[in-house]
Amino acid sequence: MLEFMEGSHAVAEIVKRCRPQVIAAYPITPQTHIVEDLAQMVANCEIDAEYITVESEFSALSACLGASAAGSRVYSATTSQGLALMFEVCFNAAGMRQPIVMTVANRSLGAPLSIWNDQQDSISLRDSGWLQFYAEDNQEAADLHMIAYRVCEDHDILLPAFVCFDGFILTHT
Repeated sequence: MLEFMEGSHAVAEIVKRCRPQVIAAYPITPQTHIVEDLAQMVANCEIDAEYITVESEFSALSACLGASAAGSRVYSATTSQGLALMFEVCFNAAGMRQPIVMTVANRSLGAPLSIWNDQQDSISLRDSGWLQFYAEDNQEAADLHMIAYRVCEDHDILLPAFVCFDGFILTHT
């Protein structure tokens, strides 16, 4: 049966089906709908996960890194300046070969603030050791999350992954 939904809601639904055990995120536009949906799903017991509300993006990825190192399936989401705050932890996660899946709702890095869509946030981590999957549409964004978990957790790979899709253009349509 066909079901139409906003890209962010579709990603949240597919992440729920991937059954992460720990979700740590700090809301930042345009990924806010994803983490809001997941927080509500955890509160409604639709997903058996620990939702960690953190004080920054750095803390969100640090919590995911620790939980992953302890053996949990983890998930986070971010965008733009939030991803920039995670840079240090991104390199640590890749160096430790932790299978973290994180959505990046691509948005420009700008001064003082830009909400325009581009991929410079994720591309700036091209050589960090993270796998990067880019979705052309919302169906691909949903599908790539399932694929990312499967690839990241393969014992011959064991690397973190970004699933990137266009902020506002796909997240809010």
